[in-house]
Amino acid sequence: MLVITIYVCLKKLIISIKENENTGNDPYNRTKLEAVFGAAFWFVGLLLLIATSSPFEVIVCWTLVICSTIAIVIFSLYYLIPQVKESGKGFWNYFWKIFFITLASCVPLSLIALMFSNHGEVAAVVIAFHIPTQLIISAPLSWYIYKKRNESTNELNNLKTELGKSDASLSFLRSQINPHFLFNALNTLYGTALQEKAERTGEGIQKLGDMMRFMLQENLQDKISLTRDVDYLNNYIALQKLRTSRSASISIETQIEDQINGQQIAPMLLIPFVENAFKHGVSLQHPSHIKVTLQTKENTLYFDVNNSIHIKPDNDPEKLKSGIGLQNVKQRLALLYPRRHELIVRESANEFFIHLTLQL
Repeated sequence: MLVITIYVCLKKLIISIKENENTGNDPYNRTKLEAVFGAAFWFVGLLLLIATSSPFEVIVCWTLVICSTIAIVIFSLYYLIPQVKESGKGFWNYFWKIFFITLASCVPLSLIALMFSNHGEVAAVVIAFHIPTQLIISAPLSWYIYKKRNESTNELNNLKTELGKSDASLSFLRSQINPHFLFNALNTLYGTALQEKAERTGEGIQKLGDMMRFMLQENLQDKISLTRDVDYLNNYIALQKLRTSRSASISIETQIEDQINGQQIAPMLLIPFVENAFKHGVSLQHPSHIKVTLQTKENTLYFDVNNSIHIKPDNDPEKLKSGIGLQNVKQRLALLYPRRHELIVRESANEFFIHLTLQL
């Protein structure tokens, strides 16, 4: 009946602790859980001793040594070792404290052993097992567990810190990309309005409205439909075609796949490459060409941009600006798709080429 009662109590304690969602984070719950598992270890040993018809004195010795071990390990993990660490001392300082605690606990353990047996040698046997167990097993084991647990906690905190930095960097990069693009788009509409007073301006404003709506709504999400991102890309290219349509020496070619099978992508990853192509690849005075290709195969996106390069005149205000779009998208790719993308950039005297392979 005693064995069954102990088994039921341990089972209920384990179930109640496991049902608590904060067991891994609350030190109080962690202490209870470790005490329960220690008691379970003692209980398994108790069953083996009973099954082998061991003398009652052996059961008393097992119980006293294991219970004192559980108490010392928990005391070390949550009080003694943190205190030693805060004082800047090492293992041996902790070991000698455990040594004196072990010696001090010999007195009550001996008295308890004498309460359960009239034989004086039982107390001596308890002490003979108690001291080596605490010094050889409990002390090193507690130090090792605390060290590993502390390393895991530090690693988790470092990961949270790096994640926070990544989120902050990502937000900053997005805030840089959006105003830069809007400035270029408004310049395009302004140029179109000067060329034709009304016919194409309405179309340009409509496309810009769609793009602004995209940036205000979907650009704030972590992932969006690839179809929506391609729509945004097409609107931008259409706006640029409005600006360059009067020049026969400018060739703009797109091969963008229409059938995209519901893949998702981080917003505004592709547009900086195209924006960079129009910024540096189009000249109204010289022959220019831009080619944009996008296709998907299974869960892989293939994106290519090829454009001519023109040296800007000295009086062009854009010449002194290095631009942030291309550099930012490289950082975003590193943050959002680590080891899941390949970016190839090639540049010659007259051409610029990028190839992006992305695992969606």
